[in-house]
Amino acid sequence: MEVDLELYRQEIRLASQPPARLSVIDVAPDLSQRTLVFLHGYGGQAIQWGYQLRHFSNTDRTIAIDLRGHGRSDKPAGRYDMPQILSDLQSVLDALGVADKAVLVGHSFGGAVAVEYACAYPERVSHLVLIASTGEYRLNPFYRLLLNLPYPVIRLLAPFTRNWLGAPPHVLKAWYQDSISRWNGWSLFRSLSLPTLVIRGHHDRVFERPLFEEVTRAIPHAEEVDVGASGHMVMLERRQAVNRSISRFLEQSQLSWRETASTNDDLQHNALLRRRPWLPHYDETVPFTIAVPRVPLHYLLRSAVRRFPNHAALVFEGARLHYSRLNQEINCFAHAVLRLGLNKGDRILLWLPNLPQMVIAFFGTLKAGGAAVFTLPNTQPEELARQFRDCGARILVTLDQFYDQVQQVLMHLGPEEAHLEHIIYTDAGDYLPTVKWLAWRLKRQKAGLPPSAVDGRTHDLRRLIREQSSEAPQVSVTPHDLAVIIYTGGTTDLPKGVMLSHYNLVANALQTRHWIPDAQEGGERFLCVLPFSHSYGLTTTLNVPIALGAALILKATFEVGDILKTIRRYKPTIFPGVPQMYVTIKDFPNVRRYGIRSIKACISGSAPLPVEVQEAFEKLTRGRLVEGYGLTEASPVTHGNPLNGLRKVGSIGIPLPSTEARVVDLRRGKREVQTGQIGELAVRGPQVMMGYWGLPEETRRVLSSDGWLLTGDVAQMDADGYFRIVARKADMWYPSKPGEPAFPRDVEEVLFEIPQVKEAAVVAIAGQPVAFIIARKERPTAEALIAYCRRRLPPELVPRLVLFVDDFPRTFIGKVLRRELARRFNQNPAQANIEKPEAV
Repeated sequence: MEVDLELYRQEIRLASQPPARLSVIDVAPDLSQRTLVFLHGYGGQAIQWGYQLRHFSNTDRTIAIDLRGHGRSDKPAGRYDMPQILSDLQSVLDALGVADKAVLVGHSFGGAVAVEYACAYPERVSHLVLIASTGEYRLNPFYRLLLNLPYPVIRLLAPFTRNWLGAPPHVLKAWYQDSISRWNGWSLFRSLSLPTLVIRGHHDRVFERPLFEEVTRAIPHAEEVDVGASGHMVMLERRQAVNRSISRFLEQSQLSWRETASTNDDLQHNALLRRRPWLPHYDETVPFTIAVPRVPLHYLLRSAVRRFPNHAALVFEGARLHYSRLNQEINCFAHAVLRLGLNKGDRILLWLPNLPQMVIAFFGTLKAGGAAVFTLPNTQPEELARQFRDCGARILVTLDQFYDQVQQVLMHLGPEEAHLEHIIYTDAGDYLPTVKWLAWRLKRQKAGLPPSAVDGRTHDLRRLIREQSSEAPQVSVTPHDLAVIIYTGGTTDLPKGVMLSHYNLVANALQTRHWIPDAQEGGERFLCVLPFSHSYGLTTTLNVPIALGAALILKATFEVGDILKTIRRYKPTIFPGVPQMYVTIKDFPNVRRYGIRSIKACISGSAPLPVEVQEAFEKLTRGRLVEGYGLTEASPVTHGNPLNGLRKVGSIGIPLPSTEARVVDLRRGKREVQTGQIGELAVRGPQVMMGYWGLPEETRRVLSSDGWLLTGDVAQMDADGYFRIVARKADMWYPSKPGEPAFPRDVEEVLFEIPQVKEAAVVAIAGQPVAFIIARKERPTAEALIAYCRRRLPPELVPRLVLFVDDFPRTFIGKVLRRELARRFNQNPAQANIEKPEAV
């Protein structure tokens, strides 16, 4: 799987004279088995090890260094001799905290550096791998002639060598004079006692063939691999053969090739399997753990801009915004809010649907060092005012269509609450194509804000950013800074602000990205209907596609006819959604004529996915629809069914890479229950929140000191490590049998088996199950539904009433509000839009 290694690049400052910085790529997954340090050769650079870094970083920590003067490292004046190079290497390993013995892998003169370091610090090296290395480096006469030219002349050659050499000519001259021309390693080879592998290309003509052949004979007990059909850059030309050779050497396996091919190294760790029994069921190319780059979230965007500047980033109602232009707009927004007085850590509340402006404001806030506060577009003014008081946001970004609601919010806040200093309005049509923009203006019959709204506190987004710099602002943002506050749904109590760091969101974006192993970098199109202001939408429809360099097809609302026309026109390949969306599409008349077979992967979350819905939707699209699971407090995705492997219907699947999960006692939330038993789901991983904003006691109630988060969901795990969500703890009830709880999904799955039932929600009212039904055109009778349930369920789970309704009260993303159903029923069935119940 392609991973942008530049996300893992960092700078190490050296205390040398003159001071210098070395650029290092450090990919460090949790539970790594060993550390491999890759050293490039003369004129090389760290990124040349890209194939090896990606291959070995699934299980090992991999470090590649731009040596002094090479790649992105500093190129100071002074000597480039071996003592200085060894000192640099020692400083880098110390700065990175490499305490255990490391495997040194050196190419060409990098092999000489590895040998010198192993002899000087044998306690820090476990194995040596020398690739295309010799005991002395004799350049051909032409290159020696060039390197003997004066420095002023040498510098003139730099523009001509920039694309094929990792160091400028004047640095190469210094390296050659101070190190390479003087190095003779034959005596060092003979003194080596640690395991050594020598790899050479069969057609390597950079140096004399006898020099390569003599290396293995000079090193006691060294192993040799002669890779056919390759030259000096063997690790690039025959990367798979080189990777296999290194793997076999490090494992020292005596298995046959058949056994080796079917054995996963991690499965030999029985202790790990006991803690994570789901690992054998990962898709073949999905790693058990991932290395989370220690970068702020907007570096994912920077990566996409660097790799795919001219690819479409946003597709909005026919308009396209490419990655390079999107990045410029984001930079302009960042500079604008900085000019408004935003300080690092200040909050900006974003009250917007899925528009280009939402993406611009979100990433612009992060680049300016602020934290984005999300609230759903349908949030009521009273609740929005409460959230303003809670988070202390200084800036609001919203639609001018919400002007009247904003005035209501300000009335609720009152003049004494002056922390809301600026309101930035935007028009929903600002990024429409010209023809649609004109039609939008005519439809609205007015343009912009009321004249009375223009003052020093109120701003128009387009005017505000028009004259700002499009260069990235120079604001220092660390991975563990607060990135977003997302207010939870509040189905049981007042919404709480969940604090997620840049590290949390980067981790979850990459965990989810790895869960889609067939996704192509720069080649996917995401249908973005889930609101970015919800944690599920933020990760799966914004951060993941940005990490992939994908095109985001933005939809501000879910209207099934419009969505199907969008699918037919833009042919999205990945469609994260909620069950209600898939149900609506599945039931739409003549749905096949909209060409929905372009969709190859869907991840359903937020609510249980009925089996019948999954099977029907997959038949329509020929793609894969799998159920996943998450919660805002975990950024949010923690579980998913494998897209290509074993899927268990009715389950949320298995934990994502670098995620642990267990089921604990329902009452105390600490003791882990036995496999198959019901309890509360607890999760741990790099995506788990920082805590609740301003609620330390609530944080301590759900988040333990060692990182375990209590989810509030009742679940069970089977012997394969697959989890099934039974219900929310708040939704379960205790029937006649004391101590044995009952759960809505046990009843709902049976009701979904009945063809006339479109949707079902079961709620316990006065301790008895009541079924709320949305029926199809041919509505069944309550008696028929009850009779069916009696045949399929134990007596205590059979619904006591069946109530037919037109629709369910839902959250913005379609989750059924069961407590609202119960409240409406208890207040007045007629006012709750519930038909007269049929007694049974």
